[in-house]
Amino acid sequence: MNFDDPKISGILDAAFRIFAHHGFRKTSMLDIADAAGISRAALYLYFKNKEDVFRCASQRLHDKVMLRVEAAMAGDGGTMTRIVAALDAFFTGLLQPIQASAYGSELFDANMALAGDITQAARQRTQSLIADALTHAHAAGEIDLDASEASAEALAELILTAADGFKHARPEPRLDALLPLLMRLIGKATLPAGAH
Repeated sequence: MNFDDPKISGILDAAFRIFAHHGFRKTSMLDIADAAGISRAALYLYFKNKEDVFRCASQRLHDKVMLRVEAAMAGDGGTMTRIVAALDAFFTGLLQPIQASAYGSELFDANMALAGDITQAARQRTQSLIADALTHAHAAGEIDLDASEASAEALAELILTAADGFKHARPEPRLDALLPLLMRLIGKATLPAGAH
């Protein structure tokens, strides 16, 4: 689907607002069409049903978030700083729209049921980017993976799993404090010999 098409992006923007306002179950194709300013028949020219709309909205959101993640990983600063920025882009970009809705839990469940593969692919891509960054940092002498007795892939999985757990923290997770702390600890565990 061409998300750059103004008609499609307008429909998906409207759908996102309606899903956030009414939840997935209570939203109908008529609600989405009304919010997008088109007829229900016109909406069916683009999407099969509301599940299709939801899945496309999820894909579009994940695509946008992954562009921010990749930009953060390619940005300036040390490896740990760039990983913090990438994780912040990933989790904030995906969680904020859901957490802002009174139907956050329902939307999360709907996403896992209808677009779980999209979420998993984005998570796997983020994990791969982190592993690549750690591998390059090791090769450049910025970190020593041997000091942690872990591979870049295992550390990347640990980092992403720990960061993923922050979203379940109560009260509201403080990503701006917890992500830098996590990466400082990983940084200490991977300090090259003589840097202690």
